[in-house]
Amino acid sequence: MNVSRWRYVFPVIACFSAAVRAQVGGTSVYGFLNLTPSPQVAALGGKVIAVPDGNPALAFYNPALTDSASDRRLSLDYVKYPAGINFGYAAYARSYPHAGTFAAGIHYVNYGSFTEADMTGIITGSFTAAEYAFNFTYSRPLPPYDGRLTAGVNVKPLLSVFERYSSYGLLVDLGVTYRHPDRLFTAAVVLRNMGGQITAYAGNRREAVPFEIQAGMSQQLQHAPFRFSLTLQHLERLRLGTDGERGGASAEEENVAKKGIGLYADELMRHVVLGVECMPFRGLILRGGYNYHRRQEMKAPSRTGMVGFSWGAAIHLSRFRVEYARSIWHLAGASNHFSICIDMAK
Repeated sequence: MNVSRWRYVFPVIACFSAAVRAQVGGTSVYGFLNLTPSPQVAALGGKVIAVPDGNPALAFYNPALTDSASDRRLSLDYVKYPAGINFGYAAYARSYPHAGTFAAGIHYVNYGSFTEADMTGIITGSFTAAEYAFNFTYSRPLPPYDGRLTAGVNVKPLLSVFERYSSYGLLVDLGVTYRHPDRLFTAAVVLRNMGGQITAYAGNRREAVPFEIQAGMSQQLQHAPFRFSLTLQHLERLRLGTDGERGGASAEEENVAKKGIGLYADELMRHVVLGVECMPFRGLILRGGYNYHRRQEMKAPSRTGMVGFSWGAAIHLSRFRVEYARSIWHLAGASNHFSICIDMAK
């Protein structure tokens, strides 16, 4: 590998990974799969798997969330990051009464254009870097459970290209969702990113993929315009933020500062993502979220600010729904999420 080519790429990717992979950064390839293109999910803390909404983009997080409410809906999501990085997601769903619901989508990341130079620093050209994941989703209610239990699968062929180095992969998501319409309650479990690389970037050594187990629930109040959500992330890993990953401080320093119950509470909260939605009147949804682990990993010791918090809103206009969200990653920056969902059946 020509090191001179990559000296322009590493600083950008390092900063990018620090934002999106702080939880288990540096342990796998295809880290872009952990990006959050949906404004709805971004506003609710960055990870949500149990909020039924009829948006086909939610299949990206839990394939069992796609149902008849997603029929003939098109979702277009876009996020602009610093340093010229752009990513987004597009999805369309179609439901059939006796066959189930099918959805197709594409998740992409464009890291921009980079200057290419030789070992002496002479500029010889430019190159690009981008990654793509194609999503093919199928979900269906399980008949014995009166339509309350839905299972879904998401098959994801991947392509990752950094200059002349490329990698192909094939991953699968499995999700199960339980709904109790009378009580306005939803619960879900998702196994994300099972599979691996088909071809490695260089040589024959294949690397790990960002496998994750998630569980979540949401509860809408019967007589108030609120819905609360709770998501448990990285259940395949008991401890998060250890081994020197704690926001610039070593694990030993953190353990000294947090002893006994405080230390266990800290480890527990790192798995928890909280969100709340308020629907003051028809056509408007206000959202807010809190990601404790993101806050602990990304905050500045002298000034925490609103790191780890997120907020957003959605407006329904007949066939269209427009959404926006803002996630605070660090005092130095935040991500802005935009989306439009179109009901093609009307």
